[in-house]
Amino acid sequence: MPERVKNLFRSRELVLALDQGGQSSRACVFDARGEIVAQASVRVTESRPAPERVEQDPEELVASLRTAAETALHALGSRAVDVTACGLATQRSSLACWDKTSGRALAPILSWQDRRGAQWLERFEPDASEIERRTGLRLSPHYGVSKIAWCLEHVLGECRTAVCGPLASFLAFRLLEERPLVADAANATRTLLFGLEQADWDPWLLARFGIPRAILPDCAPTHAAFGTFVCAGRRIPLRVLTGDQSAALYASGEPHSDALYVNLGTGAFAQRTCTQALRAPGLLTSLVRRESGRSSFVLEGTVNGAGSALSALGAADPVAALERGLASPTEPPLFLNGHSGLAAPFWRADFRSSFVGEGSGDERHVAVAESVLFLLLEIERAMRPACGAPARILASGGLSRSDALCARLADLARLPVERASESEATARGLAWLVRGADFEDEPVSSTCFEPRADARLTARHARWRAALAAALRERP
Repeated sequence: MPERVKNLFRSRELVLALDQGGQSSRACVFDARGEIVAQASVRVTESRPAPERVEQDPEELVASLRTAAETALHALGSRAVDVTACGLATQRSSLACWDKTSGRALAPILSWQDRRGAQWLERFEPDASEIERRTGLRLSPHYGVSKIAWCLEHVLGECRTAVCGPLASFLAFRLLEERPLVADAANATRTLLFGLEQADWDPWLLARFGIPRAILPDCAPTHAAFGTFVCAGRRIPLRVLTGDQSAALYASGEPHSDALYVNLGTGAFAQRTCTQALRAPGLLTSLVRRESGRSSFVLEGTVNGAGSALSALGAADPVAALERGLASPTEPPLFLNGHSGLAAPFWRADFRSSFVGEGSGDERHVAVAESVLFLLLEIERAMRPACGAPARILASGGLSRSDALCARLADLARLPVERASESEATARGLAWLVRGADFEDEPVSSTCFEPRADARLTARHARWRAALAAALRERP
């Protein structure tokens, strides 16, 4: 085929990005320029049947992805034939259990926020350092292994065809015609069973936690011929399987080592990219992409309660309440944020949230949002010995749509904050990974927030740091 014809054909190719998140399942179709030409979103629910338990309905997640994809493909009309490949990104650390013969789910999806295995995990504290050395992760109930152990005890019984794995593995099994049993590297690494050195299930970890290898999917790279997604009369190859935060890194192409990537969603995540597995006290080392024996890593910190902590305040529209509060000149209270446990770099799973000072409902929303920014700064400071100070912050996620919040982040960090005009960072990064090449247009446009001096905000941050330090001393 002549090169000119090849390029013309490639310029017409469309990519379907499937993004299964905590609040919704999204399907976005991207053209060769990286622009969305069709999209659909379906809301999903979560339940909290008991303290420390957060679950989602597996059938709802499967159906929501199918519905979103069908809606987006139908919206394309005759151009649906140009969709040549798709990718799937999911919530990392969420776990599924299903029958590999029938495909039937044997338990609810145990959300990454679920902490029911905290007490079981305490018995492994003597091995915490070795587990962290092998996995890059802290010993935390947010990750998959304690959820797998719970399923082994309460769900699987004598079922010989049961399998446990990341949410991505279950969705790929149910959505793809070939029913693959695979776990991509980015999601497998969030189980506490995946060894960074061998990029596979670690025999020592399996033995130490008592998890049979037979109930786990096979480990796979980020990009592979996973199977065929049949939807709206189309047969679309699934080429990429990964985690939501991992995909978001690639929204503007190959990640930049001088940037701090901040994603503000249900939780908040701060990441710095590195070509080797860097370590820093209190932070996580995560594998985000594996291709042909080559691995890409990030140094990472997590704030468990961002959008979810705002929602817990009970407002009908927490984002509107936050915007009203951010526009107010009044001084908000402080919030010591232990929603779903205090994570990096402090790691106090039993830390209880509390407000310091009084405030209206809107002011409390500001206090929660500022606590997320304050915690992100603690994470960034912990990163500096390993990878130096960043030159800028690249912000994404639903809460980053707030100009006022991005401006406060810039003021606090004393760094410019860039926010892409395309809000679907996970979906766009996923489409970039599926293409395996840069989009044909210029880099995605962005809004930049330059840092300004804000004495009141700086003083509030200092008071928050002192209050948190005092609370950590008082609550051993």
